[in-house]
Amino acid sequence: MTALAARRRHPLATVVLLLLALLVTGAAYATVAPREATASTTAGADDVEAGQELFLANCATCHGTQAEGTRNGPSLIGVGAAAVHFQVGTGRMPLQKTDVQAPRRGPGEFSEDEIRQLAAYVASLGPGPAIPDDEYVQPLDDPDRIAEGYELFRVNCAMCHNVVGAGGALTRGKYAPGLMDVEPVHIYEAMQTGPQAMPVFNDANITPDEKQSIISYLKNVEERSPAGGWSLGSIGPVSEGLFVWVGLLGLLIGAAVWLGAKSS
Repeated sequence: MTALAARRRHPLATVVLLLLALLVTGAAYATVAPREATASTTAGADDVEAGQELFLANCATCHGTQAEGTRNGPSLIGVGAAAVHFQVGTGRMPLQKTDVQAPRRGPGEFSEDEIRQLAAYVASLGPGPAIPDDEYVQPLDDPDRIAEGYELFRVNCAMCHNVVGAGGALTRGKYAPGLMDVEPVHIYEAMQTGPQAMPVFNDANITPDEKQSIISYLKNVEERSPAGGWSLGSIGPVSEGLFVWVGLLGLLIGAAVWLGAKSS
């Protein structure tokens, strides 16, 4: 007992206990922490080499020969494959002209294989978000998941993109683009990487399953036909009120012209 008590009072006992507590805490967090939804396929050396050649020919002018960034473009080290797949896959990059915001132009001149090779090269330069696995970008028909997606979208996205994803104006000439006819994988990657004025919603903020619910909601909205006739841009009471006001004003002018012609 005396020897055990002496060991308990040893100056290093507190340090050992703290280290054990940190080890147990770290192991518990690693067990329950949400995992990122990454693509199951691993890029090979051939893809990285081909991606480097594409990068030097098409991207190095702005981003530097080592993707270190220049005065004309930011560094790409650590942005991850998802950022490249989104920017190039939506045609925002290569940038056509310097402006406040890069518009979506479609896939552009690169094939899907070439886009993935570019993404593999940039991913090899530093850790970053990977292209999501297919299982998380497939829209679901489950009403509960669609309802969950609506709530998540309304709380996190609707203030910029409109509640039905129609898009909207931001400050200084920027805008939140419309989300109709956008590939599900690009919606996921936009949440992962936060392009341009958009904040980042990583897998710790919005889990992969919740991102899939948001995608399911947006695709459900896209498939629905507007109830009651014209959608009027789906931007809510402003456009609807303007439509009613212009129509009513036209009727009043017509009535005034008719009464004036009748009295004369």
